[in-house]
Amino acid sequence: MTSLVLQGRTAIITGASQGLGRAIAQRFVQAGASVVLCARQADTLQQACDELRAQAGTGQAVQALAADVSSPADAAALAQAALAMTGRIDILVNNAGVYGPMGPVEEVDWGEWIRALEINIQGSVLMCRAVLPAMKAQRAGKIIQLSGGGATNPMPRISAYAVSKAAIVRFAESLALEVSEYGIDVNAMAPGALNTAMLAQVLAAGPDKVGRDFYDRSLKQQETGGAGLLPGVNLALFLASSASDGITGRLISALWDNWAQWPEHLKELGASDAYTLRRIAGRDRGLDWGDK
Repeated sequence: MTSLVLQGRTAIITGASQGLGRAIAQRFVQAGASVVLCARQADTLQQACDELRAQAGTGQAVQALAADVSSPADAAALAQAALAMTGRIDILVNNAGVYGPMGPVEEVDWGEWIRALEINIQGSVLMCRAVLPAMKAQRAGKIIQLSGGGATNPMPRISAYAVSKAAIVRFAESLALEVSEYGIDVNAMAPGALNTAMLAQVLAAGPDKVGRDFYDRSLKQQETGGAGLLPGVNLALFLASSASDGITGRLISALWDNWAQWPEHLKELGASDAYTLRRIAGRDRGLDWGDK
């Protein structure tokens, strides 16, 4: 998918000043999209905007807006900026997110714990609320929600992150059903363990706060390079393009799922609960004593 598969489309990408969000924005520009970049740090955001604007082709626009996605006014302003720029909103990538406080839940700062949920959950929901009127009017749209290890695995000592990621995946599944009649696809993607600023936060916190096991895994991840940005970038491009039309309400791993082949199995996928969050019953694990 190296051609201009996003030509004529407009994307909003949050958390786009660095890391995965920045890499997704670059790939979208290379694929022909106009983009609105969002982050809280205005200086690094503007630098990213200037670099991407220099790469944009004829007819493409690149804008940046420093914003806090957990603010209803800021979320609305991002949608308005995209509409003012090109008159449409085709893609939303909810990439902005934080780990939040690290440590035993009874010891961490409660305000910081709640703040992590405001950014990770409220920010994503507000951005969806802001773009949905335009997408519904177009009867088309792509919403891509960034997931993480917290959505499918417990994360002791990083509980705010785990709670928020599980919640936002279920929100994506629910929203997918809510907007399916409008031709809007909503999916969550897990990019794998990335060596970004969030990893640096874990290592800086140390084993006493994040736990020895998680700290050691993070240290090994730093040493080996992690998953790299490319798998997540490639999946984001697929989900933003028409190649993924009809794939919706799924939690997709950039590393472990054969997502490029899914369009060949749309009917089967649509009739299944595969790649969604579900309770594991005893019968699913061969236990004959726990279920009626």
